[in-house]
Amino acid sequence: MPKARKTNRTGLQGYHILFLFTNRKDSWSYDLNIAGSWKWFILQNKTNCVELEKRDKSPEVSSHSQLFLKSNSQQLVIQKTSGVLLAFSASWSLIARSESRDRVFRFYPSLINPTLPSGSRGDPLLLPLNPLGTQPEPVASSRLTPSIPTAPDYHHHLPARRCSSSTASSSSIVSIAFSIMHRSTGLMRIIPRGATKARRANNSLLNAARTLVTAAKPALPVVAAKPCLKGFAKVEAEKPRSYATEAKGQIGQIKTVIGAVVDVQFDGENLPPILNALEVQDFGQRLVLEVAQHLGENTVRTIAMDGTEGLVRGQKVVDTGAPIQIPVGPACLGRIINVIGEPIDERGPIAAKTQMPIHAEPPEFVDQSTTPEVLVTGIKVVDLLAPYCRGGKIGLLGGAGVGKTVFIQELINNVAKAHGGYSVFCGVGERTREGNDLYHEMIETGVIQLNNDKSKAALVFGQMNEPPGARARVALTGLTLAEYFRDEEGQDVLLFIDNIFRFTQAGSEVSALLGRIPSAVGYQPTLSTDMGGMQERITTTRKGSITSVQAVYVPADDLTDPAPATTFAHLDATTVLSRGISELGIYPAVDPLDSKSRLLDPRIVGQEHYDIATAIQKLLQDYKGLQDIIAILGMDELSEDDKLTVERARKVQRFMSQPFAVAEVFTGLEGRLVPLKDTIESFKGILAGHYDHLPESAFYMVGAIDDVKAKAEKLAAEMKNN
Repeated sequence: MPKARKTNRTGLQGYHILFLFTNRKDSWSYDLNIAGSWKWFILQNKTNCVELEKRDKSPEVSSHSQLFLKSNSQQLVIQKTSGVLLAFSASWSLIARSESRDRVFRFYPSLINPTLPSGSRGDPLLLPLNPLGTQPEPVASSRLTPSIPTAPDYHHHLPARRCSSSTASSSSIVSIAFSIMHRSTGLMRIIPRGATKARRANNSLLNAARTLVTAAKPALPVVAAKPCLKGFAKVEAEKPRSYATEAKGQIGQIKTVIGAVVDVQFDGENLPPILNALEVQDFGQRLVLEVAQHLGENTVRTIAMDGTEGLVRGQKVVDTGAPIQIPVGPACLGRIINVIGEPIDERGPIAAKTQMPIHAEPPEFVDQSTTPEVLVTGIKVVDLLAPYCRGGKIGLLGGAGVGKTVFIQELINNVAKAHGGYSVFCGVGERTREGNDLYHEMIETGVIQLNNDKSKAALVFGQMNEPPGARARVALTGLTLAEYFRDEEGQDVLLFIDNIFRFTQAGSEVSALLGRIPSAVGYQPTLSTDMGGMQERITTTRKGSITSVQAVYVPADDLTDPAPATTFAHLDATTVLSRGISELGIYPAVDPLDSKSRLLDPRIVGQEHYDIATAIQKLLQDYKGLQDIIAILGMDELSEDDKLTVERARKVQRFMSQPFAVAEVFTGLEGRLVPLKDTIESFKGILAGHYDHLPESAFYMVGAIDDVKAKAEKLAAEMKNN
């Protein structure tokens, strides 16, 4: 009988620990293949743990336990044993066999085995059994307590776990205790009854199992968790980083490339989940693929975030184990990034300490704040008739060439600089020239400062030349940046999206590439879902707010088109830019009758503001009704009251024009920012008839009413001189 000795506090230091348990009714053999030094222990009773030396003979440990050791020093067979404790210092694999029921369980350690550097002694990993039958968790510990570990009488209290096969019986119940890294489950194959006999052996299955066991490699690091066994001290391990590039998963091969759609086939059964990011290997540049569909036969269909020119079948693709992750934080301010977080401003890498996935759930309802507050923009027609909500969603609707981008640039100039917080500009499917102009303009105005870290804006671009996958995700990239500033730093963030229609358009392209049946007007059937998933993340919480201004292109000036119509449901205010008004030369070409805001309420903006706004809208509506009469009969056929209505309405219409600072190079007029109080007083005076004596042209392209008076005097002087 080999000499047995009690363990001490250093006997297990540097070893991984594994418990094996069987029942009395069956005999099981365990083939434990270990690469490295190892030790065996027997649980003699609740408090004692006896170490055994490597011998061939069978020791008598206790009255109810017997251990038989094979001559092979790295294998052992256990028969009718209540518990065995194994300690080892390197990778392992385990095969459990039921001698009487012809059952073979193979546990492949690719998900569960820990790793220690060669020749070193690291922290042991405790892999105990949870007696309650729930999933045990690993415990990283650099020391063991001075006393022997307390182990319960597992033979009497251990809940049995039945085999999944229909032929399993009570005599073929095995309870094997081990823990899985990161709460995963080990890969277990059950070979049918009798398959191990020579005449019925499934050699291909057995050989495949042996190959997998032999080829299994350590994959995941040791992490800290709560202890499941008394007597072992818990020591916190370093928290694992969650960067996508550090969680490499399975490797697959490209099977099909059709434009932006790439099909990837994997060998294993664990396919990457939907929305996971894959990276193409040996491509010369970083090419990210996002999983969109599972096709069967271990194949996933992905959408490329960049051009696929040069891809070939058979090229290796690795699963990053997470969705697309981007750098976030103050390091991104003043920088331009693309959809996958790479800098594209030629100013070197971004030194961000944090990365976040672009796909996230919206804030819980209880965490949101719904107190309305007016955001003053300095643009007269907006502040009076369709005021914006701080922390709300604002839509800029208009056809091509009516001034949506210029309007957004003016808002950045007026609001972002006066606001003092951070801004994120997201260019979705628009012109590269406009993005370049915006970047240099921000540098000139001081919003972006290249020589220090005082920049106030970050830019995210996925322009017209990008594939549909990038254009469909770049809005989420910009939103993720804004969410970080809101949730982690408590900022009130301004998020500008130009153009939200391109987000819908890219989603339609992706949907067609994936073979989905189109819906109304050819849009994707998931249009409402895609839009809602993004818009619901733009909200105000108790920590901070995101105020979003979104340019919405209206195809063929049709507001009933499904794309803009779906967007309306999520907006707090809509500013409609009209082609008819732009043809009159009035900029911004805001339609005062079609533009709406839920904040135009006397309880929010005040009674005076509300009364003046509604009076202006009534005046313009009356003028619109008289235009047909004027076109047919002329002004002379109108009554005196109608003539006065037309004169004041035309002055109001021209007074709604305003010179923009960002368009000064084109108009030659200095930009004007009008306070809300001056706006209300100016329109109030026009309605009251205080300025009926001033010429109509004096109200065109000016700021407050004082500018109107000055311009009228200037015009009068010019006429007098002529």
